[in-house]
Amino acid sequence: MQREIEFFYFIGSTYSYLSVTRAEARAAQDGVALIWRPFSVRTLMREQNNIPFATKPVKMKYMWRDLERRAARFGVPFSGIPPYPVDPDETANHMATLAAREGWCKEFTQAAYRTWFLQKQDPGTPESLRNILNSLGRDADDCLARAAEDRTKQDYLASTEAARQLGLFGSPSFVVGQEIFWGDDRLDDALDWCTAQ
Repeated sequence: MQREIEFFYFIGSTYSYLSVTRAEARAAQDGVALIWRPFSVRTLMREQNNIPFATKPVKMKYMWRDLERRAARFGVPFSGIPPYPVDPDETANHMATLAAREGWCKEFTQAAYRTWFLQKQDPGTPESLRNILNSLGRDADDCLARAAEDRTKQDYLASTEAARQLGLFGSPSFVVGQEIFWGDDRLDDALDWCTAQ
């Protein structure tokens, strides 16, 4: 049976950009399958009174510089600070949930992050979503309609509940069984743990 890591992420999480860009290829090197799990980290952070960077300018300044350094280290494109925060209605995350159900989550999520980080556009706007879907050869009208359906929203809530039950508090998080590895900088630790089992 192939080893697996559940990759819990939120489109709107800054450090998830690094993982979204590199984690699949890195996992493949170790023969590990990455299971893409979009979830609402924003909901969990509110529940846990975990205030994000937006209200902490000193920490935010550090975060952007740290992201730039880590991107350079891993050869991930970084062209300056993108808009933040984004996707207030979590529409891009609903689309990622639909994509996860149908098997094109990686492609969608990577395109969404390119839109955000490289094109400097909010990936959750209708215009951005249409552009992303068209670039992937998807029927934008059909996908937008199905992403807005109750079934998709319930799947997103279920993924968020799974994250809550695991005790997740941030994005990205890598989960091996019940073991949690939080942050892009813990990807290698998660892979080492997974391959050692």
